Amino acid sequence: MYEETYQTYLTEIEGFLQGLFLTEAPYGKLQEAMRYSLLAGGKRLRPVLSCAFAELFGGDWRRAVPLGCALELVHTYSLIHDDLPCMDNDDFRRGKPTCHKVYGETLAVLAGDALQPEAFTLIACAPNLTAEQRIDAVTVLARAAGADGMVAGQVLDTTGIPADEVQLRQMCRLKTGAMIRGAAELGCVAAGASAADFTAAGIYADALGLGFQIRDDVLDVIADQEEFGKPVGSDRAEGKVTFVDVLGLEGCEAAVTACTQRARAAIAPYPGSGFLLELADRMAERMK
Repeated sequence: MYEETYQTYLTEIEGFLQGLFLTEAPYGKLQEAMRYSLLAGGKRLRPVLSCAFAELFGGDWRRAVPLGCALELVHTYSLIHDDLPCMDNDDFRRGKPTCHKVYGETLAVLAGDALQPEAFTLIACAPNLTAEQRIDAVTVLARAAGADGMVAGQVLDTTGIPADEVQLRQMCRLKTGAMIRGAAELGCVAAGASAADFTAAGIYADALGLGFQIRDDVLDVIADQEEFGKPVGSDRAEGKVTFVDVLGLEGCEAAVTACTQRARAAIAPYPGSGFLLELADRMAERMK
């Protein structure tokens, strides 16, 4: 049932994304670079969360697809920029050469720049939503991605400020968690969810995001590089302090378990929460 539901969401999401940025233009290389990174694969965890929460709270999950895909555009732009030589200087992402390795640094920067405003266009044009819902969705995405969200987390990461568990948790809450929470909240917007529903979704997403980052730090140490899809050991090579450094591998496993339990507890009372409960379990055990 889980796999079937995930695939149903994924088919709609991939179909939507495949239809973007196809217009012929003199600047076609820009759209090619945008599509290269956007369609490079991945779990599509964030738009899947948007769909799942819209359905959990009684909405038509298909209404959440443009909103979740808008967030996926912003997530993709952040990955393009994160891989640049001025940031993490990575050559591979999801097992493929990074955008700047294929198209050069200038076009990679511009592809990321273009994906961000296009995301808000998707929200503005999303069908079957009220004007108020579109405004709420814009607000959710802007807060998740902005100066007090994902970009703030990136600043903390690139400046090497996190040195202990408290600081690592703050960075994770901003860099990774804010966008995962934003994805869940976009599903709430699409469903017209209540304030209590928003709270439950936020608790789940915050816990999932923290567990996701801790698991990422573990995989940076233990994963098979080919399966992981990006260089293993890069954080240590760059001298970054990670959750493995402050908690150890066993401590990280315990922390991921605690995050998963907290996420599950937030939504377990809702009928139909089985998919999201299993998703939390699977994220805790993932190997890529």
